[in-house]
Amino acid sequence: MNNSVTNTARLLWAGLRALLVLTLVTGVVYPLAVTGVAQGLFNDRANGSEVEADGRVVGSSLIGQAYNLPLKKGQETPEPDLKWFQGRPQNGLGTNSVNTRYSLILSGATNRSGDNQDLIDWVTAAKKAVVKDNSVPGYPVRAADVPADAVTSSGSGLDPAISPEYADIQVHRVAERNGLPVAEVRKLVEQNTDGRTLGFIGDPTVNVLELNIALKGLVADN
Repeated sequence: MNNSVTNTARLLWAGLRALLVLTLVTGVVYPLAVTGVAQGLFNDRANGSEVEADGRVVGSSLIGQAYNLPLKKGQETPEPDLKWFQGRPQNGLGTNSVNTRYSLILSGATNRSGDNQDLIDWVTAAKKAVVKDNSVPGYPVRAADVPADAVTSSGSGLDPAISPEYADIQVHRVAERNGLPVAEVRKLVEQNTDGRTLGFIGDPTVNVLELNIALKGLVADN
């Protein structure tokens, strides 16, 4: 009987020691080590690739955001603020039906086929809006000039970048709305265009948030 109690106590003590050691290693040492390596070698990415302007964080370089005017009374869909460069459409994002108190970032695609009528209607309406919004006196935008990323959302719906072609057709409108020379606004686009990864992977892109921050600085200097 005594041996049985002693063996049980010994096993319990061994199990408790193992629990304490594993808790220390996996719950304290490992997280601190991973955090230290991440902060030391990949500080920007570990902190969410934050973008700062005027001394405060204004967004992430990895997550797109909308540049809209405040909602008017009775209005459900905000209108784009056309003094800013606009990103890709966000059609297809899920709606927040669980937590209605806070505005959450929701990710999702349309999951509709190319011949789906809803998708066709979205693209058609988006193309008309792009042509209308970006056509200014002396610079009419044609439907054939509108690139695919101007009228379709990305797989996540949160793509932070647009193509240089989409940025280019917005240059005249942005210049007019902000009273800036077209050449200076176009130069901003060129300065904020990232080339292909390693020179051959993917396509050139323009981060809309970073471009609009540069635009705000240009407006302030003029």
